[in-house]
Amino acid sequence: MKKLRPLGDRVLVRRVEEKEVKKGSIIIPDTAKEKPQEGEIIAVGPGKLDDKGTRHKPDIKTGDRVLFGKYAGTEIEIDGEECLIMNEDDILAIIE
Repeated sequence: MKKLRPLGDRVLVRRVEEKEVKKGSIIIPDTAKEKPQEGEIIAVGPGKLDDKGTRHKPDIKTGDRVLFGKYAGTEIEIDGEECLIMNEDDILAIIE
């Protein structure tokens, strides 16, 4: 994957694909499936600047697994892989 450094309080997230569970013989096409709201942090920006010019470090780090909102972030493609770039505020929780 190309080197990408988010700015400010933005983070780069790779969606974690859910394991497919089949019940009965109904197959749902990929276009009808909801995209997962769980991902892995690939890159983290340096943090947000406040009004006084003080930088606040992010609470997350590269490698963390996170939950984020359904419509959070902007989809981008890097080396053929779909990723999201979003503000740290769009992340709901860190999965431990």
